[in-house]
Amino acid sequence: MKTSLLALLLFFQPPLTPEVVKAEVVATYPHETTAFTQGLLFADGVLIESTGREGQSRLRKLSIRTGRPLMEVALPDEVFGEGTARVGERLITLTWRSGEAYVYDLQTLEEVGKFSYEGEGWGLTYDGERLIMSDGSDRLRFLDPETFEEIGEVEVTLSGQKIGRLNELEYVDGRVWANVFMQDFLVRIDPETGAIDQVADLQGLYPRALRKSPINDVLNGIAYEESSGRLFVTGKNWPNMYEIKLTPKEAE
Repeated sequence: MKTSLLALLLFFQPPLTPEVVKAEVVATYPHETTAFTQGLLFADGVLIESTGREGQSRLRKLSIRTGRPLMEVALPDEVFGEGTARVGERLITLTWRSGEAYVYDLQTLEEVGKFSYEGEGWGLTYDGERLIMSDGSDRLRFLDPETFEEIGEVEVTLSGQKIGRLNELEYVDGRVWANVFMQDFLVRIDPETGAIDQVADLQGLYPRALRKSPINDVLNGIAYEESSGRLFVTGKNWPNMYEIKLTPKEAE
């Protein structure tokens, strides 16, 4: 892993222990450039996306072929939508600074409840027992999926150094993949220890020179389809979604 890669991701150079992988594009699909992507996941073969910004936040079922919504619901105008997770027949969507999460019926997208939490909401995923939440810090927080009570947390580290700005989350095979805000990398976290054991370099997907806003048009969105093993990523306002395969990255 070359020094420049570490510098971009971490802004320092700790001893390297995680495996480094790169993204190989399997297929490219359209994505609406008006979608400020905050959450991405598969549910029964359907791609679900939650988007952000006040007055523009949506929860949507997408056509992979066209990138357009097959069904969508608007969040209240005053909230900024964030990450989403599926729990059974419910979809749970966080908000950034409103301290509230909205619960929707998976099939109809009808709102069926909401709950409050402390701090900011960024990313959300579900490991089959616990909701796992990021809040922009170096912590992952665990919530009871029925009561939404906070039941624990873990500090996330890379080679012993804290890693903050954890954003969108996706649970895959016992690990939590996370976007690092404003970086073209994913990190894979052991949720029991908080240790990062793999870093994925996605710098080649959508070059920064093509983005209208280097601040806003950043990588964000990870969706894994367990039945097929497909892995999708996209970004805020990106024109494409990418189905990718992660392969070992040779030392440079």
